[in-house]
Amino acid sequence: MLHLEKVNGKNVWDILELEVHESQKEFVASNEISIIEAYTAITANGYAFPFGIYEDEQLVGFLMIGYDSDDYWEDAPKIAENNYNFWRLMIDKKYQGKGYGRKALELALDFIKTCPCGKAEYCWLSYEPENVVAKKLYESFGFKETGDMDGEEVIAVLRLE
Repeated sequence: MLHLEKVNGKNVWDILELEVHESQKEFVASNEISIIEAYTAITANGYAFPFGIYEDEQLVGFLMIGYDSDDYWEDAPKIAENNYNFWRLMIDKKYQGKGYGRKALELALDFIKTCPCGKAEYCWLSYEPENVVAKKLYESFGFKETGDMDGEEVIAVLRLE
């Protein structure tokens, strides 16, 4: 059964070894960068929740959730304020095409709906405009593009109920 486990001293090295296909590397930051960003967000009074994605005992991917912005995020989009952010999602190239991304997004939204940082109106995310696979996945969950950008990435939001 697919489940999430917090990144910790036992699984971090395996998470760092996960890779996407070469053609996908422009669409997602490396897990090294993501874990560094999580650490720096937390130490700057922000929130980050990095998780390994597991099918039973097998690590198949990585995802990260954030909330609000931290002290040093100077160009944070307005939607970040008091809202959750589906920050990262990657499925290792060996495990793609098996529905793990869809199920991991469901698990992430279930986690967000527990309101670990308090209530929020939205969950937001951003993606490269060329990443049509991600766009279709997020739209299938009800995420809608706002017309705003986070750097060069399209922002999409989902109203939380």
